[in-house]
Amino acid sequence: MTAEGKAPEAEQSAQSADPVGGRWVSALALANIGVWVGWFGPLQLLLARQAEHLTPDHKTSTLALVTGVGAAFSMVANPVFGALSDRTTAAVGRRIPWVVAGVAGGAAGLVVLSLAQSVAVVIAGWCLVQLALNAAFAALTAAVPDQVPPRRRGLVGGWLGVSQVVGILAGTGLATVAGGVAAGYLACAVFSVLAAVPYVLMRRDSALSPGDRPAFRWRTFLTGFWIDPRRHPDFGWAWLTRFLMNLSYSISTMYLLYYLTDAVHYGGDADTGVLVLTALNALTLLATVVISGIRSDRSGRRKSYVIRSGLVISAATLLLAVWQTWTGAVVASLVLGLGYGVYTSVDFALLTDVLPTEADRGKDLGVINIANALPQVLAPVIAAPVVTHFGGYTALYALAGALAVAGSVLVRRIRSVL
Repeated sequence: MTAEGKAPEAEQSAQSADPVGGRWVSALALANIGVWVGWFGPLQLLLARQAEHLTPDHKTSTLALVTGVGAAFSMVANPVFGALSDRTTAAVGRRIPWVVAGVAGGAAGLVVLSLAQSVAVVIAGWCLVQLALNAAFAALTAAVPDQVPPRRRGLVGGWLGVSQVVGILAGTGLATVAGGVAAGYLACAVFSVLAAVPYVLMRRDSALSPGDRPAFRWRTFLTGFWIDPRRHPDFGWAWLTRFLMNLSYSISTMYLLYYLTDAVHYGGDADTGVLVLTALNALTLLATVVISGIRSDRSGRRKSYVIRSGLVISAATLLLAVWQTWTGAVVASLVLGLGYGVYTSVDFALLTDVLPTEADRGKDLGVINIANALPQVLAPVIAAPVVTHFGGYTALYALAGALAVAGSVLVRRIRSVL
């Protein structure tokens, strides 16, 4: 059977599975919160503070180096671990073993970061965090098309959006109130592990018997990560639009701490300022993310929501570009939350609708998630010279707005989804 012929099978499989209940969705969302805490406690504050402490005269370039190398590891890890989970024949299922190993490894990486006294150790610790938490994230993401029928994926995508923003907010909060960089890393590590426990204990997973696992061949395994956009154009356009949206978002948020100190000249503690802006962003995101997924499920439409959300995200970045005051940052954070809430839930449902095959969901979603990780590699490479040499924060956030508009336009090229 052709790859194109397997997409309906994926829908039938999810639709015929026992309906997922609120307890499973809640446990899935909590485990995702733990993963996002492990990522964004460091990304929002801790890595920036560590770079400032270790290399005060080169903090921007050090942060770019650490996050860029880590994101490169993430870009590889997500599809590889997704593909491995597709082939896992453990008695508890395909995905749960990777959730357990991932959160344990991520916590170990955060402990390494808490002890780091050099840039090299920071890079090593952050790469371990990225490798391990991407294993957990790939497995958790693949569980959605495994367990959830298409008609409910907007709703579940909405709750995953909630988990993302709560994780970012909780990670930022833990990093702010823990009492130092080392304590912040340790707090994030403990939270990440505990958050995964309910999901693991529920033991709801799709199983693969050893007889159903295809023979392993390196050539087939490696070439499988290339999904030809000529054969699967909707998958290709979905990947590109997510890449552009996430590049816009990464550029907008990665230098927020330095934006407050260097452009806004924030009078108070900049760490607290970042926490306040993150909380305001979360407030409006939570107001839109679940309801948008529900409305998208009911209408059967995805693209119009993604298009409008991209334009709202662009408006927020342009506010950051031209209104460089604390008030402007507050308004922009509120607007950004509105747009990103709609985008997060509906885009995830759209992506699950264009996966090429049922058997390779973990791998294919991992390839999609390269569109999340690659912007983390490129954002510092782009942002550092723009801020330093080509127009400062005005040019940086104008660029972020243009990228969001491009993502909104190109989503119209997807044909199989309304």
